[in-house]
Amino acid sequence: MTHAQPLRLSVGSMNCAACTGRVEKAALSVPGVSDVAVNLASGTLQLRIAPPADTARIAQTLDDAGYPVRRAQATLTVSKLNCASCVGRAEKALTALPGVLEAAVNQATGRATVRYAEGALTPRDLAQAVTQAGYPAEIAQAARPHTHHDDTPAALRRFLIAAALTLPVFVLEMGGHLFGWQGGQPSRIVQFILTSAVLVWPGRAFYTTGFPALFKGAPDMNSLVALGTSAAYAYSVVATFLPDLLPEDVRVVYYEAAAVIVSLILLGRFLEARAKGRTGAAIERLIGLRPRTARILRNGTPEDVPLERVVSGDVILVRPGERIAVDGEIIHGESHIDESMITGEPLPVARGMGDAVTGGTVNGAGSFRFRATRVGADSTLARIIRMVEEAQGAKLPIQRLVDRITLRFVPAVLIVAAITVAAWLIFGPTLTMALVAGVSVLIIACPCAMGLATPTSIMVGTGRAAEMGVLFRKGDALQRLTGVRTVAFDKTGTITEGRPDLTDLHLAPGFGRAQVLGLVAAAESASEHPIAAALMRAAAAEGLPPAQPEEFDPLPGYGLHARVAGHRVLVGAQRLMAREGIETAPLAEVEANLARRGRTAVFAAVDGQLAAVLAVSDPVKPTSRAAVAALHAQGLKVAMITGDKAETAEAIARETGIDTVVAGVLPDGKVEAVETLRNTGPVAFVGDGINDAPALASADVGVAIGTGTDIAIESADVVLMSGDLRGVVNAFAVSKATMGNIRQNLFWAFGYNTALIPVAAGVFYPLLGVLLSPVLAAGAMALSSVFVLSNALRLRRLAPAMPKEAT
Repeated sequence: MTHAQPLRLSVGSMNCAACTGRVEKAALSVPGVSDVAVNLASGTLQLRIAPPADTARIAQTLDDAGYPVRRAQATLTVSKLNCASCVGRAEKALTALPGVLEAAVNQATGRATVRYAEGALTPRDLAQAVTQAGYPAEIAQAARPHTHHDDTPAALRRFLIAAALTLPVFVLEMGGHLFGWQGGQPSRIVQFILTSAVLVWPGRAFYTTGFPALFKGAPDMNSLVALGTSAAYAYSVVATFLPDLLPEDVRVVYYEAAAVIVSLILLGRFLEARAKGRTGAAIERLIGLRPRTARILRNGTPEDVPLERVVSGDVILVRPGERIAVDGEIIHGESHIDESMITGEPLPVARGMGDAVTGGTVNGAGSFRFRATRVGADSTLARIIRMVEEAQGAKLPIQRLVDRITLRFVPAVLIVAAITVAAWLIFGPTLTMALVAGVSVLIIACPCAMGLATPTSIMVGTGRAAEMGVLFRKGDALQRLTGVRTVAFDKTGTITEGRPDLTDLHLAPGFGRAQVLGLVAAAESASEHPIAAALMRAAAAEGLPPAQPEEFDPLPGYGLHARVAGHRVLVGAQRLMAREGIETAPLAEVEANLARRGRTAVFAAVDGQLAAVLAVSDPVKPTSRAAVAALHAQGLKVAMITGDKAETAEAIARETGIDTVVAGVLPDGKVEAVETLRNTGPVAFVGDGINDAPALASADVGVAIGTGTDIAIESADVVLMSGDLRGVVNAFAVSKATMGNIRQNLFWAFGYNTALIPVAAGVFYPLLGVLLSPVLAAGAMALSSVFVLSNALRLRRLAPAMPKEAT
């Protein structure tokens, strides 16, 4: 079976929820297409393709459906093109990429011109594909990559033109009503000319898109606007030029209604476009973190090159205050680096020889050189951007329900409008009342707000989460998190720091801390035991000079014997002291208490005398207890699943306030533990190691610590960019806030349509004398969409549930 490949396209002419249904239906009509997700707010389509589907066929299908795929073009310089077969192989490498529409390689000029679907890939991807085929390529000319097509300037221009043409029409018609002006036929002809200009110039998209969709049996929002305004316009034209066809008392014109409706809807489109641009602000800020150039050392000489030309293995010089270009490892120098864009931690972190650095972070006062390890699409920042984009393009289960409703909504509105006109013709006083009611129904029912309600909230919510260091790899995790009842944590590296440290040192009378710790660390320096590393780190942290033992004798199962600076040193369990005849009673109770607290305790003796008892443990992260308490405050149960022994796990559970402990389990056992916990409701599992991957994948929501392994991250639904568990609390907070925002938007959108359609149809006219004007209907419809977008944008101001200052 051929492996399906992901594809992301940027699609135009999507204006309402019905459009997303048409786009999805058109894409799925292409054999080989699956997993389709349409995002109205970002104007994107995500899907998976397998033969016989290809990008060109999908693009053509969408074009035919009235939703054109946006194209971009890039030019590459290609070398080693020695013959026609080289050209053929280079072209084949390009056309094999999902997203490429056509490619032409010119052997004489050494250039390749590629047309591709915007959003599917980047010029760098094109160059990399040709290079891997054996023909080194670089970007010569490329469209600027961006995450959202900005329609704001064009939308503003269309609205201003329409408003300028509509204002005289409005003044002429309303002046006659308000002040008794009698413009007569000349006035009507002027209104006809100006209104015609509005419809065929700034408003033409409603008709060129709406009527074809209607004739294909797939009406959308544009169809409603086109029908409503065309009815008002056509009636007015008949009243102007063929008045004898109408009864004398209904020879009125509605030019101003048609023109004002188009102008108001174009105003709404402009406000929507501006707001949509803001929904993608988080990704734009992430993209803005990438420097455009890097200072590479070539033969010892620094040279500024475009970021696209940096390759793995290049040595890059970073000066004070500069932004680091790509991921790498420091090979010379040291500095403090602001990594807040990755971890959210406000304080700069010291980095030196052998330490990893991340592209996009900011260097402090020092200068250093590093070797590039991950560039382009493999870099941490690129992966973050990709995760956020994928999450923003996801379709939540609640959105699929909305899509099913809106797919049938527009045809239902057309039926309601037809019934309204028929009822008014039969029971109403005049033909014009029937026209007013029918047009009002068509205009008020446009489902723009329905289509924008969910995707705009997802875009803003996941973007805000990314700024908090929480990445939703799968957008539907936003909805699934709200149903979680139990949060299960791995222990090592998740709740704890992930490496043992010296936690206690209790001295026997007559011995000093520096003396004992220095001798013990020197004795342990020849050992490979994890406890040895912890003791040496502690000595180094206290400024004790490193020393080597003169003799070293490991005693398996007991400890070790060494000679350091002329002293005989023993380090080990109580049985080693007993074997050597050293009395441990003075510190026996201390050692027992340490063991009960989950510590690994060892005795130390110097020259035959008991010197100290030392305890080593994997310390709990400073914020773990606060994070567990915050999860409890949200009504969640907290569990710990670990392969460590029960005594240690229970001690850490007591220290952090965890409810349930499952200890001594292998990776398969973690999966079984998750299944058991699921008996009380959905489970989120938080882990960082390779052994956590099965549990992350099997949980209802998998949350990976970003400082962990790539395997764990790839198995998760949510990634925390730092090892701080406050990110888990923030993930739940963002999920709750975003889903609440979506419910508010949907309530407004559906409630608005449900409430106002009967008003527009004139149901209340017999009782209250109320009949909604088509102009007011257009204004209310535009206002509805603006309200939904404005409400979604409130998520940009969402404060972290546990800010970095919280402990």
